[in-house]
Amino acid sequence: MNTARDGGPEDRHRPTRPARETAMIDHKRLRELIKLMVANDLTEIDLQGEAERVTLKRGGGGSPPVVTHVPAAAPAPVSVPPTTVEADEEKKEQPAILSPMVGTFYAAQSPDAAPFVKVGDTVEPETQVGIVEAMKVFNEIKAEASGVIEKILVTNGEAVEFDQPLFLIRPH
Repeated sequence: MNTARDGGPEDRHRPTRPARETAMIDHKRLRELIKLMVANDLTEIDLQGEAERVTLKRGGGGSPPVVTHVPAAAPAPVSVPPTTVEADEEKKEQPAILSPMVGTFYAAQSPDAAPFVKVGDTVEPETQVGIVEAMKVFNEIKAEASGVIEKILVTNGEAVEFDQPLFLIRPH
């Protein structure tokens, strides 16, 4: 975005205001930006000037835009899905049994059977802890470590991703 010093076209539309108010975006300008987004089917607009930064984001399906307004010196907002952050933190704190593939996780041999493992169970490297079904092939998931099951991170029938933590274990 052009600034007042370089005399760009945006300067004609920039309202003059006292220095203490420069961090506040003009609501009229904000409405114009939102109309621009909708008219051109844009999902994001990111503008940065000397005193401010404005980011507008909207999802599909006509959802309203989300406005983020920060002083220009501040870092840009970053959004990370909380489940990813939580899983990463748990992986760092404690060893995990990971899914070796994308598929559907099953905790038992059949719907009526008891689960392969539950919290508190001791496992060895060859202990079967679940099944991941991918393309009609049922793949046994082994613990691949010795320890005690501390936490089960997935539910029976849940879709899982490659390297997704399935169980947390406490080594012994």
